[in-house]
Order: sequence, then structure tokens, then C-alpha cells
Amino acid sequence: MGVLGAMARHLDTIIGPGVMLVYPLYASMRAIESPSTLDDQQWLTYWVLYSFITLFELSFYKILAWFPIWPYMKLVFCGWLVLPMFNGAAYIYENYVRQYIKKIGSYGGGSNYPEEQKKVLQMMSLDARKAVERYIDRYGSDAFERVIRAADKEARKH
Repeated sequence: MGVLGAMARHLDTIIGPGVMLVYPLYASMRAIESPSTLDDQQWLTYWVLYSFITLFELSFYKILAWFPIWPYMKLVFCGWLVLPMFNGAAYIYENYVRQYIKKIGSYGGGSNYPEEQKKVLQMMSLDARKAVERYIDRYGSDAFERVIRAADKEARKH
């Protein structure tokens, strides 16, 4: 198998830095420059989770060395966290971190969108979120609600 076999064995070291570092760094810089707080949430959560993964890896490296599938599991998990089609970091924040913060009582909000709109925005890619936020800023929250209802009605037809 030669070259292809070597590439398959080292796929995590070939693709990993791009998926786990280069793209998140680029997206984080874009998030810093955007007025939206939703993309900040995605990337701050990603970096916190990535830090935990790295600490876990450094702490248990002798044990993880016995699991040859670990680098691939890490790559897949980080891909899920990073890729805009999944927005895994935002999902973890919304469904786990935010719930915990609400329980301890220190959550103060962060954006002025109603909960239903936040959920819809959370499911979108970063570029789509920005477009929707511009639409809301221009036409108002009620117009966005009408668009959501129309899309929901149309989706139920099919």
C-alpha cells in the first residue's frame, strides 16, 4: 500500500492541525470582528472544549497510547465541534453549559433575541446567522417571526 497506507495511518496528523487549529483560528478572528455574539459563543466554547481535550490528553497520555484509535476519535469529535454544518460547540454550549450556568444562577443573557429566535439562529451556519441578524436589525424581530412561521408552514407541507 505504500504511500496511501502511510497517509491512512497518519490521517490525524495530516488533517488534524487544519481541522483543530487553523480553521478555528480563522473563524475566531472573523467572530471577533463581527458584531454578533452567537459566533463568539461558538468559538469561545470550542476553545474551552479543545483546552479540556488537550489537558485530558496530556494527563492521560500513557493510557491513551494504548488506544490507537484515540487520535481519530479526537479528530472526529473536533470536526463535529468545528464544522459549520454541525456547530457542535454551540450545541454543547446550548444544551449543557448554558443549562449548568442557569442552575447556578449567574447567567445574565448575552443577546437581546427571544429564546425561539436564539434556537433558530443556533442551528444556522455563521454566515447565515449574520445575514439573519442583519435582517432582524433592518426589519425587526416581528418580521423574522413571520419568516420563521412561513418557513415552518412550508416545511410542514412537504
